[in-house]
Amino acid sequence: MQLSLKKIVILGPESTGKSTLCSQLASHYNTNWCPEYAREYLLQHGTDYSFDDLLTIAKGQLALEEAYVSSTVDRRPSTVDLQPSTVDQPFSGKESQLSVSDHEQSATFGRRSAVDGRLLFIDTDMYVMKVWCEFVFGQCHSFILDQVVERKYDLYLLCKPDLPWVKDELREYPDLVNREKLFHMYKDLLMNQPTPWVEISGGYDQRLAKAISAVDAIL
Repeated sequence: MQLSLKKIVILGPESTGKSTLCSQLASHYNTNWCPEYAREYLLQHGTDYSFDDLLTIAKGQLALEEAYVSSTVDRRPSTVDLQPSTVDQPFSGKESQLSVSDHEQSATFGRRSAVDGRLLFIDTDMYVMKVWCEFVFGQCHSFILDQVVERKYDLYLLCKPDLPWVKDELREYPDLVNREKLFHMYKDLLMNQPTPWVEISGGYDQRLAKAISAVDAIL
């Protein structure tokens, strides 16, 4: 009998520890986490992106998520190829045909635990794409809005911008004003939808402890 998979999304503004938290949670629960497709796309195509690029990124993110769902349910280490050429095909809503190969983001299923194969942590979803579209371009693709309604998750962890800003080649908003504005856009969305959500704040250890408590509450 196939175990029911719970999907937990980590979201929030740039440089709020989302990827770190995903990795820590995947390690704690001995499962996989799905990384953010946009990073690989922008590294390959450049940061001078267009409104249409965000639609491509959204479809790539969904295809990537489906590949991780499949490998997690099958109890395999999910090491999906993140090359944009692999995931630029239109998202169909069917099982992804992404190849699985060695990748540093993988989680190991070498040890068994009570939650093996029942949790997937996801760095970025269509709420992120909606906020990104609206914040930068003042509008959002109808495809993204439709996916916001259709796709179901079990828990959101909203990361607060109270960590020090860490610069990298892809981040756009170092100022606290914009980071706070983006945080409240996410918070408004989560307050007006039915899925449970928890605000994650404090230092890295505090963030992990709060996240584990929130995840344990839905198991």
